[in-house]
Amino acid sequence: MMNERINLLLEQSGLQPYYDAQEGQIEKFAELIIEDCIFVVDGAVHHRLPASSYVDLIREHFAVE
Repeated sequence: MMNERINLLLEQSGLQPYYDAQEGQIEKFAELIIEDCIFVVDGAVHHRLPASSYVDLIREHFAVE
């Protein structure tokens, strides 16, 4: 069973589980996005960037405005 937040985001994306992808694939995709976010924040922490910059760094990393 998928995390409730993943289900909500999946619904918002317009994907339909069991049609567009299997539940395991969707969960893995979500995990990879989270790992990428952690990587970005970890790099910012390592470079002692202010916490206020994390959102912008994640947006830039994923090319999201």
